[in-house]
Amino acid sequence: MNLKSHLFDRIRVKSKFREAPRPDQARCQRPGCSEAGEFRAPMGRFREGQYFCFCLDHVREYNAAYNYFNDMSAEAMALYQRDALVGHRPTWSMGVNRGAKSFREDGDDPSRTGDPLGMFQTNIRRNFSEGASKPRYGLAALNALYELGLDDSVDMAMIKARYKDLVKRLHPDANAGDRSNEDKLREIIRAYNYLNSVKHV
Repeated sequence: MNLKSHLFDRIRVKSKFREAPRPDQARCQRPGCSEAGEFRAPMGRFREGQYFCFCLDHVREYNAAYNYFNDMSAEAMALYQRDALVGHRPTWSMGVNRGAKSFREDGDDPSRTGDPLGMFQTNIRRNFSEGASKPRYGLAALNALYELGLDDSVDMAMIKARYKDLVKRLHPDANAGDRSNEDKLREIIRAYNYLNSVKHV
């Protein structure tokens, strides 16, 4: 292609015509410029979402000199760029069980399971510390203990002592033949026999 061809002599280029800014339109924010501020340019770091309004010439000039990382150290810039890969959100490696990691670091302590909110700490400690010494009662055993006026923290020796005390107080022979407590006595005997038959009490 010959750029010195006579065909190029006939091409005319219109001169750039700039309209005067409308009264409701923003003006260019460059001092001394009266053009329309049609183009937005970011204000910079720590002012995200805020923009300057410039005319075309001044927005080009501003963008040519714009540097988001101005006054940042190389380490801070690298850290920002690394965090930008994940949208500045916290991330964890795939397949890593952080709770198991803290459990291994703390040794074989079962109460340390990596519970960051501490929601399960008390239950785990109670179950591990009291599991061997404190028996677990079923609903029927708890009802039988309630009949004897006891809670689930008692052992068989205390149950037997309470049973003997109640039988002595409620038996008709101890009350001059009064049979008004006979039904209550039957319930206590039934509850004691059930608790005595349960192996883990």
